[in-house]
Amino acid sequence: MQPPVSPRARGRASEDLAASFLEARGLVVCDRNVTLAGAELDLVARIAGPPGAPDTLVFVEVRSRADALAGHPLETISLNKQRRLLRAATAWLVRASLWEQVEVRFDVVAIVFGDDKAPEITWIPGAFGTDG
Repeated sequence: MQPPVSPRARGRASEDLAASFLEARGLVVCDRNVTLAGAELDLVARIAGPPGAPDTLVFVEVRSRADALAGHPLETISLNKQRRLLRAATAWLVRASLWEQVEVRFDVVAIVFGDDKAPEITWIPGAFGTDG
């Protein structure tokens, strides 16, 4: 699959691909492209908890590259980026009145496009914690 030409188009295509990928695995995407507290949350998904247990809110960072020649997209998530995502997720939870009512997890979906092949998708559930 040819990667979209512009970085913006590739970002949108990557988020669409990541959302479909996660939904096929049981997550329900409930918000996209939310900017809060100076950072953007690419995807916010929910996993229903077992009866009597809280749901889990999953904040998903989507990273992509047209190819892996300059490195894998997973290499682009710095500690600074993790802190910004934590700050934005906290603001999202407070705004939604879900603070201390749900479990929270931070996942990363990395996508590497290729010229003549399907995109390579790497999903890392719990990629980083809330101590960043």
